[in-house]
Amino acid sequence: MWQRSVCVGLLALALGYLCVLGPELPPAALRQLSASLLGTLRRARSLEARTVAAWQAAIVRPARGWARVAVGVNACVDVVLSGVKLLEALGLEPSDGKDHAVLNSGQDLKEAFAHFMERGAAAERFFSDAQAFQDIARTASEHPAAQLYVGGNAALIGQKLATNPDLKILLCGPVGPKLHELLDDNVVVPPESMQERDEFHLILEYQAGEQWGRVRAPAANRFIFSHDLSNGALNMLEVFVSSLDEFQPDLVVLSGLHMMEGQSKEMRQRRLMEAVASISDIPTDIPIHLELASMTDQDFMSNIVHQQVFPLVNSIGLNEQELLFLTQSASGPHASLASWSGIPDVGVVSDILFWILKEHGKTAQRASDLTRIHFHTLAYHILVTVDGHWGNQAAAVAAGARAAGTQACATDTIDTSKVFLKAPLEFVTSHTEAPSKISLNPDEPVVQWHREGISFHFTPVLVCKDPVRTVGLGDAISAEGLLYSEAYPQ
Repeated sequence: MWQRSVCVGLLALALGYLCVLGPELPPAALRQLSASLLGTLRRARSLEARTVAAWQAAIVRPARGWARVAVGVNACVDVVLSGVKLLEALGLEPSDGKDHAVLNSGQDLKEAFAHFMERGAAAERFFSDAQAFQDIARTASEHPAAQLYVGGNAALIGQKLATNPDLKILLCGPVGPKLHELLDDNVVVPPESMQERDEFHLILEYQAGEQWGRVRAPAANRFIFSHDLSNGALNMLEVFVSSLDEFQPDLVVLSGLHMMEGQSKEMRQRRLMEAVASISDIPTDIPIHLELASMTDQDFMSNIVHQQVFPLVNSIGLNEQELLFLTQSASGPHASLASWSGIPDVGVVSDILFWILKEHGKTAQRASDLTRIHFHTLAYHILVTVDGHWGNQAAAVAAGARAAGTQACATDTIDTSKVFLKAPLEFVTSHTEAPSKISLNPDEPVVQWHREGISFHFTPVLVCKDPVRTVGLGDAISAEGLLYSEAYPQ
């Protein structure tokens, strides 16, 4: 670090010396030397500082933004604390990791937590035993290190959007007294959406390098579990859709479908078809963004993809775990890949995103509204759009990446001493067709490429070295990306 500072200082002196000698040098020589020294000075700055400076120039508001956004339908209170501390407080000894689609006991909890902690991956699971969950939740909420926050994808997205004073936000979901107290004043909650008791979700966080028994976390992340019946049944979906007539939103943000995994297969199937009918009632001139979340049932994910949910929405937000699970569930490209190894390969991600829009997105031959996907992973983001439907996406993907850096570090602006560039500096754009090879330039960090009428916008993320809070990061990213996006009238 000190070598770079010395270099910058010497270059600044050299530029000053040039200014003194300027009258004695030919103009052409002066211009050439100045340009050379300025270029060297720019390169002497850190990759992170150059990326932030380039983002600042790229992030501009859309010509036509949103004024009113309706968000639903999952909401809860998040109880956030160290996963290791909670497991110790519960008297659970470290064990080998094992994934469980549904948690039925403390044994299942500790095995699933170890499984995902070892991979540094986010996950969300349903805890089936109501009494056991209440006991665990009581221990968690009374722990000295526990913190209570707004929770649920819809509420988190609404809360993030509400920080913009020009926006009016409607939130529909099971809102209890504690959650209502935590919400921003700019968030309107319909009376029909209020309930007497809050739904609690337990967020077990772990830090990069943290150890529990033999398990060591390669990256900071969180494991979420709940016994949430209101959100699990999407109880507020019909209330949400019926409230849109009066609120008249410019944009609808929908999430919570993943919460239905705790239902029986028959009830889940029936409720999904009812959800499809309700979503179909939303006027087609209002764009709909669907935020996905962690799921374990491949049949259920396949139903969401194929049973008219994807064609009803205009935009989707998802992370690397959800993207891989989606392609495995629907037999898409790279479906044989069991899991990601380190940073998800950009070419593989690009192939799957392209396939989603080609197979399930809007075309001249297909009656689908899906034209946009916002993919986010720890090291980079990609925004993919069908040409002619969305604008300002370079700004949107950069804004989402900036939000990741500020929220994870809990800073108002990106502090380049607290973040690092983890994205690959070189990558290929596909593994299924003749690829382009791209070298990342921090002075132009938003990279674009095109494929058969579909545009890709890629940007790295400046990863927080010591993250303060990882919960809701994906929701904040999607919210910020939507805030800077412009949907073209069709």
